[in-house]
Amino acid sequence: MNIVLGVTGGIAAYKSVALARLLVEAGHDVQVVPTDDALRFVGKPTWEAISRHPVTTSVHEDVPEVRHVALGQRADLIVIAPATANTLARMTAGLADDLLGTTLLATRAPVLVAPAMHTEMWQHAATQDNVAILRRRGVQFIGPESGRLTGNDSGPGRMSEPEQIFARVAEMLAEPDSLAQDLDAQDPAPLAAPTVAAPTAHSTGSLSGLRILVSAGGTREPIDPVRYIGNRSSGRQGVAVAAAAAERGAKVVLLAANIEESVLAAVLDNPAVRVIPVGTAAELESAAQAGSAGAEVVIMAAAVSDYRVAGVSEEKIRKEDSDGPPTLTLVENSDILVGLVRDRRPGQLLVGFAAETAADEVELIERGRRKLVRKGVDLLAVNSVGWNEGFESRENTLHILDGSGAVVERVSGTKQETADALLDAVAAALE
Repeated sequence: MNIVLGVTGGIAAYKSVALARLLVEAGHDVQVVPTDDALRFVGKPTWEAISRHPVTTSVHEDVPEVRHVALGQRADLIVIAPATANTLARMTAGLADDLLGTTLLATRAPVLVAPAMHTEMWQHAATQDNVAILRRRGVQFIGPESGRLTGNDSGPGRMSEPEQIFARVAEMLAEPDSLAQDLDAQDPAPLAAPTVAAPTAHSTGSLSGLRILVSAGGTREPIDPVRYIGNRSSGRQGVAVAAAAAERGAKVVLLAANIEESVLAAVLDNPAVRVIPVGTAAELESAAQAGSAGAEVVIMAAAVSDYRVAGVSEEKIRKEDSDGPPTLTLVENSDILVGLVRDRRPGQLLVGFAAETAADEVELIERGRRKLVRKGVDLLAVNSVGWNEGFESRENTLHILDGSGAVVERVSGTKQETADALLDAVAAALE
């Protein structure tokens, strides 16, 4: 395969040397396109030796070959690693004053971006807006990870490891219906509101032809290499929704957050369901933004951690190394569902879940209505959780609220039965 490896000006450029070697050793034809700043970190001789191709940053070389256009036209995949905050801003604006910029504008190939920058830069509103725009255009993201950055800083912003990026590349190239293509994420045209036949109870085919993105499980936020902040979600409800949607004729992408294989077994052999594993809230957010760009329906059933640790330790925190219990400083994660609602495409239906503790059903529904207002979704499935209900249980009770806050369905039973009832409500809302 023809792969363009774009390298931009960050210290993480040294990692991309290993990535280039992995791609070349896998038999791919790799054209490295660095920026001028990238060459301050790793020089041209290194890139040329690894890729076995001449390397330039200029659009004025190989003019007869129209190199500044041909690279993008021939590419089967473009990978930008590392991608700095400046690079994301330039991609968003469509700037094309160097070879990498023109290559990106001249390609119709999938683009995979591995961001790398300091935490404050990654979390800045300008960067997050640029990321949201690029995702809507179909650009896929891997990372950034949380960990040690340059200097003494630590937090989200670390570029994913070369092996992780290589694995994602292999996945994208191996499957012609990759996530972006699965959900037509590269098609910027607005979706028309889908037409669905009036559903009958639990009717197969009531979602036929629709593209549905489902999240399931529970995210985990690392404290150190051993410990994490997590929750008790098993993922059974979301997996049941994915299985039921596929049974009704939908094409499903399931974002699986830390779900045991025994639970995933219900969909692993289903050709209509593609499973994408995620770990942290940031990883789920990245995958959800990419996948939602082409989905008619998004159902966010995963239990997402509201907070993450500000400084993740690269080594295990040991009692003998401190005078007492460690103090964990937490920072708030992005609200993934609010972001999806903000960036939604015309005609798209968004469904949220609200796991609540409440004294009675009246309080439960009232809490759900308040969350419905905060999130802005079309449907909200509210369920009560506790020590012995909701999480880790094979049964559930859902109160399904529509956009006005009215209870359109109340169902108790197995999680497969509650999934069917939820999809009945989805089909009715689409109608």
